[in-house]
Amino acid sequence: MCGVPVPNAKSGAVAVPGRPILRIRPLLESDLGQVTAIEEACFATPWSERTFRNLLRRPDAVLLSAVYEERRVAGYAAVWFVGREAELGDLAVAPSDRRRGIGGELVDAVLEEARIRGVIRIFLEVREGNRSAQDLYRSRGFEIVGRRRGYYAGPKEDALVMRRLLVR
Repeated sequence: MCGVPVPNAKSGAVAVPGRPILRIRPLLESDLGQVTAIEEACFATPWSERTFRNLLRRPDAVLLSAVYEERRVAGYAAVWFVGREAELGDLAVAPSDRRRGIGGELVDAVLEEARIRGVIRIFLEVREGNRSAQDLYRSRGFEIVGRRRGYYAGPKEDALVMRRLLVR
């Protein structure tokens, strides 16, 4: 089918006819310029390059990049692990690359890393008004389990706490 991502089992790459190959891989320090540009385009209160750099050094954190042809970063995810739980702290896709399945590929890669580490629950917060992100997370088995009032600034908004159980 034209336009449907076809996973490559060996490389983890996704081939779409007529488009460059997208690969999910560990985020590299050399990605940080592109990552912070995406972060600034996507969030009212973006993380700094220093925040990402510090996360790269943490043994309990995993950062992933969705990269076209090993050059252009289309999106990224940051997750950290505490015991048998994980927190998906950040996930973004460049505005020009949305609606291509990249966010789903990143969530799937995070879930696989969590399984490998023996995680039984993964949590995240999402803006109450960010319906597209909520839909993405629901499509990957997350459910709303709570609310944090006034969690976000600029503009002030509640966060919905979502959870995915990995072991039932």
